[in-house]
Amino acid sequence: MRCIFHDRYSWEEDMKTAFKFLAAAAAFSMVGGAAYAQTLKIGASLPLTGGFSVSGQKHQEGYGLCVDLINERGGILGREVELVVSDNRSDNATAISQYERFINVDGVEAVFGTFSSRLSFPVASLLARNGMVHALPAGGALGIYTQGHENIYYFQPNAAEYVGASVSALINDLIPEAERPQTAAVVSADDFFANGVWAGLLGEQVIDAADNSLVADLAPGYLAEAGIEVVYSERWPEEGFSDWLNLANSIKRSNAEMIIGLTASAEEAVQLTRALATVQAEAKLVYFSQGTQAEFSEGTGASGDGVLVHTSWHKDAPFESILGGEPFSNADFVAAYQEAYGAVPDEDAAIPFAVCQGIEQAITGVGSTDNAAMGDWLSSRTPDEPVRTILGRFNWDERGLPVDKPFLMTQWNGGNLQFVYPTNEFEGVSPLVYPKNGF
Repeated sequence: MRCIFHDRYSWEEDMKTAFKFLAAAAAFSMVGGAAYAQTLKIGASLPLTGGFSVSGQKHQEGYGLCVDLINERGGILGREVELVVSDNRSDNATAISQYERFINVDGVEAVFGTFSSRLSFPVASLLARNGMVHALPAGGALGIYTQGHENIYYFQPNAAEYVGASVSALINDLIPEAERPQTAAVVSADDFFANGVWAGLLGEQVIDAADNSLVADLAPGYLAEAGIEVVYSERWPEEGFSDWLNLANSIKRSNAEMIIGLTASAEEAVQLTRALATVQAEAKLVYFSQGTQAEFSEGTGASGDGVLVHTSWHKDAPFESILGGEPFSNADFVAAYQEAYGAVPDEDAAIPFAVCQGIEQAITGVGSTDNAAMGDWLSSRTPDEPVRTILGRFNWDERGLPVDKPFLMTQWNGGNLQFVYPTNEFEGVSPLVYPKNGF
């Protein structure tokens, strides 16, 4: 993604002054004759246990770190922020009931989104009915954004259906035409997000499950546009799948030059990688939709080397942002996270941190926690006056999807997740290893 910083200094000074003014004003404000509540409650239902627990726990860390740093800077509008987190156990019904409780019992004034499209889809309807701003850290299925919900904002580069554009661009830009893979095996979890990436790669139609209307026709698909023939495709059940070795053997028998694994979680990416290594299934190029987490490298070792994964964030991308009215860089985030948790962050912590930044900027931008006003403010962002986060700049279209934000492409090599594409945007880009080691 291209970052333009020509207006950074004047904009930051204006925001710094605004934050200080609003914080001071809020400290002395009276609402209906009573002072503002001492704390500003924000609720987040997260999958801290269950199938999405690895990502859910890191989302809690990202939200928690952001709130802690905001409070160190004086809170929001002079009020200390209290983060209210509940474990939805990776379950839809539980997530819905927890957001209902946040709004109707706990008295939260804003919410942070949950993890995964499967959980975010039903939560989106609930939050829309209650007039809450819905900032999503994860939930890329296009169908979430075509229901007509107001005040919904996705804090990743694009919907799942369009992830394939970044994969195709990498192939076209970095691999000489005569050396590109000609065939692909595509395997996928039967999962909201994974199915979206599948639809874009294979050129399928996206249908609204509510009324069977056409959402998007993605033909011919990103693989066909790149001249790659799909010679094997298979989906596994959303939950309880364990037949990884048979799946890996089927991939091997296809002799595909590219392997695409659209997993629902990092844990599934580990299982698929291990199975491919066990049966010695090799390919020129391997791309997974999940696997940026350190747990992937720890669980796969050398067999994970060469695997490509798209991402919304990388520590070497020099995005500049705002936190508490002050400049806050990607390097600042990495240092703060390491101090708090003793590890290098990955995108599962960075994305929710960015969501928190967006909500803070919206509340400060309107001077209140009126969610309708916050939504108007977020919807009015432009490329020159965006929300500024550690994921870069954000402004959204009428559906709630970011405008002009391609994904970053990364590759595991030697236990390091290296930033490999695009090559002309930032420093710190590593060369693509191709063909994959072992092919």
